[in-house]
Amino acid sequence: MEDLKKAIDKSQALQPFKDQLLLDITPEGLRIQIVDQQNRPMFDSGSAHLKPYTQDILTELARYLNTVPNRLSLTGHTDAAPYAGGSGRTNWDLSSDRANAARRALEAAGLSTDKTARVVGLSSSVLFDKGDPRDPINRRISIIVMTRQAEADALKTDTPATLGAAVEAGAAH
Repeated sequence: MEDLKKAIDKSQALQPFKDQLLLDITPEGLRIQIVDQQNRPMFDSGSAHLKPYTQDILTELARYLNTVPNRLSLTGHTDAAPYAGGSGRTNWDLSSDRANAARRALEAAGLSTDKTARVVGLSSSVLFDKGDPRDPINRRISIIVMTRQAEADALKTDTPATLGAAVEAGAAH
């Protein structure tokens, strides 16, 4: 985390966006959150189209992320405002699309395609600001540089034996 903080401080390209980059440690690993601000959203409204400065942020982050051996988890989040697309799509679709847009941008900037272990959309189910579900800060992309254990857990696959056990356990309840 300290290395990334130093890299952000030294990066001319990231200087204008420092207040939109939040770093912390979670049980899964180092979390980098890129959050919306009122007058500087990461995406076009209701869209997974990246703003040019969001592309710049991800390009700079890709350089750092390629230097660590750990794999990544990318998560998209929305605020609680209903998706206004009218096509039957929801914030679940939007958050997933945005997480994948971030992944594609990182890969276009040189991130190795095998670095990503998981891409998830969480809609507004995990709000940053629970007191104001429509606050722009709730719209964010989280990139987690995963611990070895989190990576192993993310890459586990369900085998017929584990699926059968899960079905039997469910039937027993």
